[in-house]
Amino acid sequence: MRKQLCRAGLVLLASAALAACTPGGGGDAPSPTATAPTGTSTASPDTETTQPAPSPSGVPLPSGSGQGHAELAIMIKPSATGAPSNFTLVCQDGVPAAESNHPDAAVACGALKDNPAILSPAPPAKDQMCTQQYGGPQQATVTGVVDGYSVNATFSLSDGCEIANWNAAKAILGSSGGAG
Repeated sequence: MRKQLCRAGLVLLASAALAACTPGGGGDAPSPTATAPTGTSTASPDTETTQPAPSPSGVPLPSGSGQGHAELAIMIKPSATGAPSNFTLVCQDGVPAAESNHPDAAVACGALKDNPAILSPAPPAKDQMCTQQYGGPQQATVTGVVDGYSVNATFSLSDGCEIANWNAAKAILGSSGGAG
């Protein structure tokens, strides 16, 4: 599991570096992405493998009920200078595994099984208006795998659209998230 979390962290760093080098990339907008499953492996999410996790490609997680398999690293930053809270969430069939240290793993695993797409919200359409309200300095990053899809999602409370995405994922972000 540590190898997969390290790989997920490396994927996050690589995507941030790539976004910084891409014209028009690296903005403050969230960049939740997911990658379609590759191969036909049926290994459980906590099985160590020698095959690296697939790179995020912008394929959203499917909406509707999922399988409830997840292995996620969740980081919540209370502010730009505040110490982050880190959680691990591992689910099998919508039930938390022993290695989960999420504050409410049962609720989070259930939410992911009910709708894994909450970790890949669609970015606002170009003509969509987002209320200019500030929900707080909190930021969250969720990386890992849900039902065979790679997840690399960021959340903030910078405007009404971001607050709505945060609130939709509140069960996964945990009680320390801070969004109302």
